[in-house]
Amino acid sequence: MFRTRLLSGILLVAIALAVFIAGGTILAVALLLISVIAYQELTAACKVRGEEMSPSSPVLVGCEMTLVYYAGICLALARDITLTFQAMVMVVVAAFLAFLFVYVFTFPKYHANQIMAAMFSFLYGPVMLSFLYLLREGFDECIYLVWFVFLASWGSDTCAYCVGVLIGKHKMTPKLSPKKSIEGAVGGVLGAALLFVLYTYFVINRYTAITLSLPFAAVLGAVGALVSMVGDLAASAVKRDHDIKDYGKLIPGHGGIMDRFDSVIVAAPIVCIGIYLMIGI
Repeated sequence: MFRTRLLSGILLVAIALAVFIAGGTILAVALLLISVIAYQELTAACKVRGEEMSPSSPVLVGCEMTLVYYAGICLALARDITLTFQAMVMVVVAAFLAFLFVYVFTFPKYHANQIMAAMFSFLYGPVMLSFLYLLREGFDECIYLVWFVFLASWGSDTCAYCVGVLIGKHKMTPKLSPKKSIEGAVGGVLGAALLFVLYTYFVINRYTAITLSLPFAAVLGAVGALVSMVGDLAASAVKRDHDIKDYGKLIPGHGGIMDRFDSVIVAAPIVCIGIYLMIGI
């Protein structure tokens, strides 16, 4: 099991590096596919499909709106990142209305909690993941900026694990994740802040035309790490609520997309918005 998890993890990192370095259409298509899978995993976990074997109407609408959403932000980003944020809001509102139409015109086939779960899954999966595309394609020197997200998520997770193993004694959320400690969480936050400072000083400020302040980098790293931990725990909470072990079996040894990208999904918007505000585009 460990060997399978390690090999699939190495392959996953290699694919992620290749896709994010390539950027452009390759990244957009990859994130679209990942978003659709994440949406289906979430709606399956939340029982949006119910007892149906085929995809339910809310699931189909969510997949279709994901396609519309990515098409919208790709077209808008070709002009201006501010316009992209406006397009995102408009498509999210359109998706909300589409789910309401399904609820009303199929009533009483679907319950209100299923429609709300469908909208929640759309926001949680496709919308949050799209910030990776915005960060990679919406800024000057964007190839360097996107790695902040992985430092905030996977970097802080590694720091939290090491500190937790060494000195972790006090359980942070014993009912939700018994192995996570308060000491580990603090180590993860501080570790991410340090990683952000080092990456900013040695890479961003030296090899790009962008200059970020080190205190800002430290704060962004700490906040990014904190929200990534919440994202990890939130994904676990959904699984506990619905009594499932993994969201899927797509990635051997890791589970589904939501099992592997749970912290990345939540860290991406925070890092993207933070850099957007700092650079002042």
